[in-house]
Amino acid sequence: MNYYSTNGKAPIADLKKAVVKGLAEDRGLYMPEEIKILPKVFFDNIQDMSFQQIAYNVASAFFGEDVDLDALQDIVYDTLSFDCPVVKVEDNIYSLELFHGPTLAFKDVGARFMARLLRYFTQNTQSHQNNLINVLVATSGDTGSAVANGFLGVDGIHVYVLYPKGKVSPIQECQFTTLGKNITAIEVDGVFDDCQALVKSAFMDEELNKHMKLTSANSINVARFLPQAFYYFNAYARMKALGKAENLVMCVPSGNFGNICSALFGHAMGLPIKRFIAANNANDIVYKYLQTGQYEPKASVQTLANAMDVGDPSNFARIINLYSQNNKLTDVATHHHITNLISGATYSDDQIRETMRQCYAKTGYILDPHGACGYQALADGLKVGEIGVFCETAHPAKFKEKVDDILGIDVDIPDRLAAFMKGEKQSVPMTKHFEDFKRYLMQ
Repeated sequence: MNYYSTNGKAPIADLKKAVVKGLAEDRGLYMPEEIKILPKVFFDNIQDMSFQQIAYNVASAFFGEDVDLDALQDIVYDTLSFDCPVVKVEDNIYSLELFHGPTLAFKDVGARFMARLLRYFTQNTQSHQNNLINVLVATSGDTGSAVANGFLGVDGIHVYVLYPKGKVSPIQECQFTTLGKNITAIEVDGVFDDCQALVKSAFMDEELNKHMKLTSANSINVARFLPQAFYYFNAYARMKALGKAENLVMCVPSGNFGNICSALFGHAMGLPIKRFIAANNANDIVYKYLQTGQYEPKASVQTLANAMDVGDPSNFARIINLYSQNNKLTDVATHHHITNLISGATYSDDQIRETMRQCYAKTGYILDPHGACGYQALADGLKVGEIGVFCETAHPAKFKEKVDDILGIDVDIPDRLAAFMKGEKQSVPMTKHFEDFKRYLMQ
């Protein structure tokens, strides 16, 4: 399978180059030249398959031409050492719990898969300076912890996690600042968009790339975002087993739009989801595009749902590319195609708090602030006869201070999270200026 750039000005890449390089030379995101439709028999029997079996079938369609199938099966089965159950919240609303991995957040699957795929492609690489692969990842919360733990201790790879100072939860911060070894946390005096800009600028700097091998583990990397499609095939299978797969609506809390983008790739492969809802917090750039056809990125604002605090979502370029013949944001036909399949919702912090309180009082289900956006979007947007599944993207204990305060409860901290909190913070302070970040890496 070959991969092209969303900007259309970079050479075609094979999977290894797309994974190792991360970002195309023209600053575009890699897209597969072909999206294979899975056979009818797969969907006919999907309800009888395990999460691992489902994921292997999907991964084979994505990566089977470029990765030995036995090795790919090992990668998939090693990645998915946990399940992602569907839990009934109300009669027509279900939660797809994506927080049962090592760091209790949905990004565990993509990060673990990418770490193993990158190791597959670089398994003969020695870990001295000239061959060391340096992974740069910007995080607004859970990406950093998932990537750091996914790559922890992997020979030949060093990870730099860039995060906005004071804008991730204390538990999230502990999950990537206390690890040491081959993980370095960079505490940027700015917002997530500043962190993402530093990473993208690093990839484009010729001198820096001659000095060290760089790649990204953000959802801009095809090996990070594509495996997240496994979730949606699994959700469909579990709902089909319940007899609830007709008129199924998937709602995805969205920040950088990698998660919902992977769901849309699944839909293009034949996954029979009726429609999708992208649930936003106050960072409503894509919501406004869906309403007006105009895409106008702006500086992100800080919210309760901090992992979604993104003012210029990178993966939206992939969504435009997926549904566009000419890759023009303002194309009327493209906008019409997208809005026929995807609708949006946006919620303020006060609305998020109220949703969390009402859901807990009514059902006993504890939402985290991100899942609250997804739940409310379904409550507001489901039509008669539809069944909705929203992604609960992280365990509520990752936002314990917020959840406890809003609900007046004491959320139990799972042992895996408690262990991170015992470590000592290690981070490097950094300005938001690329010259300072480049100087640090060059040294």
